[in-house]
Amino acid sequence: MKRLIFQLAMLGLVASGFGAERTLPLDKAKVLPLALDDAFEFRKTKTFLNDPKTFKPAFDDMIRFERARANFGAVTQQDRRERWGHYYTFFWRTKRPADLTIRLEYRQQNLGSHVQAREMHYPAAKGSMKSEFQIIGDDYEHDGKVTAWRAVLIENGRIVAVNQSFLWN
Repeated sequence: MKRLIFQLAMLGLVASGFGAERTLPLDKAKVLPLALDDAFEFRKTKTFLNDPKTFKPAFDDMIRFERARANFGAVTQQDRRERWGHYYTFFWRTKRPADLTIRLEYRQQNLGSHVQAREMHYPAAKGSMKSEFQIIGDDYEHDGKVTAWRAVLIENGRIVAVNQSFLWN
């Protein structure tokens, strides 16, 4: 019985995303002051584009695995199209407990210089963290590829860490 309760508790943690909210687009991303802090840092960024129009034969097992993982469970062509788009995973770290928000700001091909944003909130975050964002489905199909992006960690309305693509200005 204890094992069943433990398994249900672990399933609950996985389903809840460890306290992170589901990412939804923001109506308007406020411009925030820059106050970089050495207690916060981005460690690694993983990006992946899942679009059959850009697929080339993959001889690398890791690329084939990422494609299979992104499309896992898609049965119909409509299911597969809903998974086309950009996938971003940010690995970051905080040295002290803090209420943090990670924001992904991005521009898309069909929208020109218009900046869109998505956020996730982490109350009392400490240690190594992982955040995943997806621009897929209708957002990707109608607005096009992501042309530039920037990820920021926000504490008390100030940007404390920044990670950005080469084309972000």
